[in-house]
Amino acid sequence: MRAVVIEQFGVIPQVRQVPDPACPRDGVVVRVAATGVCRSDWHAWQGHDDDVTLPHVPGHELAGTVVEVGPDVRGWRVGDVVTTPFVMACGACTTCRAGDHQVCPHQTQPGFTQWGSFAELVALDHADTNLVRVPAGLAPVAAAALGCRFATSYRAVTVHAAVRAGDEVAVLGCGGVGLSAVMVAAAAGAHVVAVDPSPAAREAARAAGAHATLDPRTDGPASVAAAIVEATGGGAHATLDALGSPATAQTGVLALRRRGRHVQVGLLLRDDAWTALPMDRVVAWELSVHGSHGMAAHEYPAMLEAIAAGRLAPAGLVGRTTDLEGAGDALAGLAATGAAGMTVVVP
Repeated sequence: MRAVVIEQFGVIPQVRQVPDPACPRDGVVVRVAATGVCRSDWHAWQGHDDDVTLPHVPGHELAGTVVEVGPDVRGWRVGDVVTTPFVMACGACTTCRAGDHQVCPHQTQPGFTQWGSFAELVALDHADTNLVRVPAGLAPVAAAALGCRFATSYRAVTVHAAVRAGDEVAVLGCGGVGLSAVMVAAAAGAHVVAVDPSPAAREAARAAGAHATLDPRTDGPASVAAAIVEATGGGAHATLDALGSPATAQTGVLALRRRGRHVQVGLLLRDDAWTALPMDRVVAWELSVHGSHGMAAHEYPAMLEAIAAGRLAPAGLVGRTTDLEGAGDALAGLAATGAAGMTVVVP
């Protein structure tokens, strides 16, 4: 098969001919119809993820058609159109039995622990636990975004941030995760303030439902937080860091009103992993700080129902599509600001 192969961290990967993936006994092989280009892929390409060994094929947001089924799989057949969460759970451990597949201690992740979906074919394990049927009418390009950014934001907004109608919500960073969070929070009836240095990203946030936007290019997190507090009439009920940096994490906490909730979705890795937060404020104001790491396959139905009903429209968040040859440049482009919306690769 043809695949985008990282042969050296930080060097733009190229398309290569590589062996087709073997089908796991408990899994499937999927012919990839579309796969998103996510900032998590950028971290993998930069060598920030300890699970990645070279050579490596990135990609974890995908939709496609099952072309081979392992002998232990019971619920799926060749020809099924599927997507999957980027966290593929074992389905059998104590954590999974509690329903918390997204933090399974035995998880695998396409594009990280194993070769991913920047390819014509991808192998997915524990199919009966992790596959999600793509509803008729949902195009592969839109479905590809569900496995990471959109589903992660959906759970971050609805579960961790517990956003309700009338809440003041601030979203920091308006890439794929941030725009998804804006859309989900606005659909819930929240007043959303979106923060991003890119005019195009701020415009995309307004199109996704943001009521106001802010340019964060000021002197530090306290200044941005003060602007959010003013824009939300006294502080946000919930903030969501969709970028992942010390500044945006700190801003998210400082922008809350009393008893507010900060949700950290953007990754903080390597030197940023031990980012300091204003814990004096957290204690005195009884703030909550949540991590959010994907969404289990069994939680997809409510999100898919909202998409089918037209309350959510992930297809509108796709800024452009490219082919496998363009995937490397798209990956490198995630380091820059200015582009609006998600990029999806169509092999």
